[in-house]
Amino acid sequence: MTGEAVSGQDVSNPGKSSWRVTVLGGGAWGTALALAMLRAGHKVRLFARDPQTVAAIGQGQNPRYLPGIAIAPGIEATSDIAAALSGADCVLAVTPAQSLRATLAVAKDNMPDGIPLVLCAKGIERDTGALLSAIVEEILPRNPVAALSGPSFATDVARGLPTAVVVAARDEALAADLAARFSAQNLRCYSSDDLIGVEIGGALKNVFAIAAGAVTGAGLGASAQAAMVTRGFVELRRIGAAFGARPETLMGLSGLGDLLLTCSSAQSRNFAYGLALGQGKALAGLPLAEGVPTAAIAARIAVERGIDAPIIAAVAAILDGAITISQAVTALMTRPLKTETND
Repeated sequence: MTGEAVSGQDVSNPGKSSWRVTVLGGGAWGTALALAMLRAGHKVRLFARDPQTVAAIGQGQNPRYLPGIAIAPGIEATSDIAAALSGADCVLAVTPAQSLRATLAVAKDNMPDGIPLVLCAKGIERDTGALLSAIVEEILPRNPVAALSGPSFATDVARGLPTAVVVAARDEALAADLAARFSAQNLRCYSSDDLIGVEIGGALKNVFAIAAGAVTGAGLGASAQAAMVTRGFVELRRIGAAFGARPETLMGLSGLGDLLLTCSSAQSRNFAYGLALGQGKALAGLPLAEGVPTAAIAARIAVERGIDAPIIAAVAAILDGAITISQAVTALMTRPLKTETND
């Protein structure tokens, strides 16, 4: 085995008992979070559908999703969802947003009652416009729902590099308990009771990351990118307000912080997708970009609720093939002049 060694348990949380944490999803983010939970002193099981991924993790690596990173022993990987969920104290759902409903439907009969389910994917369900927490509450009404979000790349978390995130739940005590249990030496978890705000920030930043990548790929310059990100944040706040998100949540790690990270680096799958789009490259075969389905539903929600969101609308139209990037930029730059507002 080759690659950068990643420590297993480097720090436990004083005064917090070890939990049995199940991670649903064997991709880069799921594997990274499994390592983070291991470092926080928990016993970790990871469910992945792909037997090759399960076998690779058992051998101390996940070359398909985290190439070059050697994974320390301690993660019990399995493709048996019943075995993965058996006896769990907490479940981290790290499956893509658009497949969450199907995953929970399969997990439902084996989910222990009363244990928290923590959403670690970001998006809005394309067909229904539902936030992911609403899907959990519909399918698993006996399991409290939380969300983990914030500026974090899977490779950074997998390597144990310093990262700060937010853990949110409607129950403030639950959010604080989860944040304390998940924190480790280089993973600082803040807590919040604004679950909706954290979800909205995480979902919409993916759409703006596609826009930022497209602006960069099309060679429109740093000034255009800065303007797009800034005005995109205004749209994020408008939609967040319509859902009842608190402004201070959107100004924090799970809103502005995540937006700045994903709009500035090709490590972001959504930025990389937009970059290829702007460069006119083939999009087939690129890693999953959650902002693609989210753009369409976010644009529809904005129209239905009478929210001014021209950047979201432009991204959705570009992805749908209705307009080109050049046409979108022209439309945005020729909108009627007005006083700048941030709400």
